[in-house]
Amino acid sequence: MSEPRVSEPRVSEPRVSEPRTPEPGMPEPKVPAPNLGVTVAGIKMKNPLTVGSGTYGHHGRFSQFFPVEVMGALVPKTIRNYRWPGNPAPRVLEVPAGLHSSVGIPCNSWDYFEAHDVPVLKTLNVPIIQSVIGRTEDDYVELAGRCSDLGIFAGIELNLSCPNIKQGGLDFGYDADASFRLVKRVRALTKLPVIAKLAPDYSSLTRVAKSVEAAGADAISLINAPRAMCIDYRSGKPMIGNKIGSLSGAAIKPMAVYMVWEVYRAVRIPIFGMGGVCDFRDVVEFMAAGARAVAFGTINYVDPMALPVALADLTVYLQENGIDDVNALVGLAHEDAGVGSPARELVVA
Repeated sequence: MSEPRVSEPRVSEPRVSEPRTPEPGMPEPKVPAPNLGVTVAGIKMKNPLTVGSGTYGHHGRFSQFFPVEVMGALVPKTIRNYRWPGNPAPRVLEVPAGLHSSVGIPCNSWDYFEAHDVPVLKTLNVPIIQSVIGRTEDDYVELAGRCSDLGIFAGIELNLSCPNIKQGGLDFGYDADASFRLVKRVRALTKLPVIAKLAPDYSSLTRVAKSVEAAGADAISLINAPRAMCIDYRSGKPMIGNKIGSLSGAAIKPMAVYMVWEVYRAVRIPIFGMGGVCDFRDVVEFMAAGARAVAFGTINYVDPMALPVALADLTVYLQENGIDDVNALVGLAHEDAGVGSPARELVVA
């Protein structure tokens, strides 16, 4: 059997995406367009691509580069139920294959959000999953209730990577019991799908995933950016204002794919996969690991056209490999006849 055709590796330099084309001499595929639609936690998405909260526009600016309706769902910037200035500057630092940051999720007040952001969100013809965060269970519950009452959201994402100030500052996402209580309270409050965004912690990952599933979460999203630090060799001091931050971008993709793979084995609810996604190859990889939808994050700062180009490339990829439904990719890496076996060797032009 002939070896699969493999594209040249991505270069590290920033670039503007352009849709891939067949190799010279190869005809355009003349096959029916594949089904790209997925349903995650009851949310019907026209395709499996979305964005990580805070990485693609906010305060109403969602269509600067392409129509927001191109994506399967929109996850706007995470909000709080109180005004928050964020962390001290400097907040971001470019590092090899990624971004070191500690922005701190700054927020305007709820009244500002309701007066300025909500009217814009109401005009969008795409499922909107609102990400929320809080310092206590009560913060999350209050905010989830307010979002539910607005009647414009398709789901609520609980960002569990926030210190629980009533329990010693440990992030909710690292504590299976705290995550269970929080998700259970929100689940009892709203009829909207509840999505738990997990912290990237190897030691508690599957325990927390099973806990939020038992509490009634409809889906899981992961990974959130892992903690990181950069120190200036000249001064010996941390290079961002908060000292400790996180790492995002292509550098974290292999660990993100592994965590999606592990959680897929541990739970039955669907997964939004994210962490270092840059192009259609990464989408295929995350879906094969078990994600039903995939989010583009840090790449949006470098190449804001990455998502629509990946969508076009994913369509071509499915056609070239005779896959008529994108859902067939989900969990492919867990099958006995997986990628690379004689029965399932895939073509990448």
